[in-house]
Amino acid sequence: MKELTLETLIAVFEEIFGGGLFWAIVIVAALVTLAYLYVLIRDRSMSMRKFLLAQLSMPFGAIAAVLFVQVMTNSGFSDVGGPIDLIVLLGVAVVGAIGIAVLVYTLQSLMRRSPG
Repeated sequence: MKELTLETLIAVFEEIFGGGLFWAIVIVAALVTLAYLYVLIRDRSMSMRKFLLAQLSMPFGAIAAVLFVQVMTNSGFSDVGGPIDLIVLLGVAVVGAIGIAVLVYTLQSLMRRSPG
């Protein structure tokens, strides 16, 4: 693999997660993003209380994302071999943390609207 292209990444993720699960994850992520943008436009401001609760959920999202990838790749923490493996796991954790924060904030905002 000489070049890292979008097609290559899609093929790798489809191989890891399976085609159905990968595209389901992509669709859910797109729907959550659209819902988050809707909430931001609708409310015209961010609620710091909801934002704090969303931030408190970030460690759980990071841990869940890393464990999910470990299960899907049939590997464990003993298989981490070098710096690039740690960088990938940290990247997965960051994406999981941000994803759960956006999801929690969006769900809070959709369930109960801010006063004003």
